Amino acid sequence: MKNYQFDAQVKKGYYLADYFKKTVKIVEKYKSDAVVTMQFFQRKENTVVCGIKQVLALIKFACPNYLTLKIEALDDGMVVQPLEPVLKITGHYQDFGFLEGMIDGILARNSSIATNSARVIAVVGSQRALNMNDRADLYLNQPFDGYASYVGGFRQFVSEAALELIDDETVKQPSGTMPHALIQIFDGDVLEATKAFHETFPDNRLVALVDYHNDCVNDALKVARYFKEKLFAIRLDTAANLVDQTLSKTKDQYPEDAKLNGVSEYLVVAVREALNQEGFNHVKIIVSSGFNAEKIADFEQKKIPVDLYGIGEALVKVNIGFTGDNVALNGQGQAKFGREEHENKRLKAWKW
Repeated sequence: MKNYQFDAQVKKGYYLADYFKKTVKIVEKYKSDAVVTMQFFQRKENTVVCGIKQVLALIKFACPNYLTLKIEALDDGMVVQPLEPVLKITGHYQDFGFLEGMIDGILARNSSIATNSARVIAVVGSQRALNMNDRADLYLNQPFDGYASYVGGFRQFVSEAALELIDDETVKQPSGTMPHALIQIFDGDVLEATKAFHETFPDNRLVALVDYHNDCVNDALKVARYFKEKLFAIRLDTAANLVDQTLSKTKDQYPEDAKLNGVSEYLVVAVREALNQEGFNHVKIIVSSGFNAEKIADFEQKKIPVDLYGIGEALVKVNIGFTGDNVALNGQGQAKFGREEHENKRLKAWKW
């Protein structure tokens, strides 16, 4: 938890909904001795819990009397079901209750990313999945998002920031390839840009980006013919609104309802077949742009020859919400209708 940093304004209530701040003042005036239990839960099946460590760090940072609190929590990475508490805090409301909204938000974002990541890894495994969410969200979130994705099973990342909170020596440092900008600067010459990359970073695995001209087959062959065994892989990143030139010219060969846009199964197969026909069977295929667990599962079921999937936006969609409810007052049940306290024997007492 030592790596978690918080804005000093947290303690001043800057990030709190106004009604939480007002509630603290009222409680301090009328019910300062009341002891409450607050439980946190969500409503979706097979959710991978994440954010517990960050919440505990927040409590230690923001709550002056945190040592008096009784905290029971699950570990990051545990799978929970609807209404199953992941965290319970017992103490004076004014000592912690004001953090309800922030805790909900931390758990929601982190658990969403961990769960999204776990669904990808369940389909394709950690060795064939690359976290590319650096461009999918606010850059300041990368350390937290990287950790959440790690909890969900990812082991390959593209930025150093994504590794900041990951304490695992088996996770390698990022080693990227090239953006479209590099090809553009070389006046659109894919081969010259790839040559420059190889000469500058000769120890890196050589991966050529081949969709710049929307002609993946021919550009993949161009770099493969030049580099031969030195070429490790090519990457396909065709936008969803485009159909690659090769597919456009041969569209009559495909079913009428075939989805040819973007990095389609047909494009991957066409590139693979073209490389193999010229003896470049060793060249791997990396795909990115628009991939999520569902699309990857479809590719895998159809045995589309992809070696590595790059996933970004799909990982950071916040689709799991958490709720914090007071469920006990001075040791007795007291809760909003339908929000009664739920037992969870998996909760463990936290010791500072």
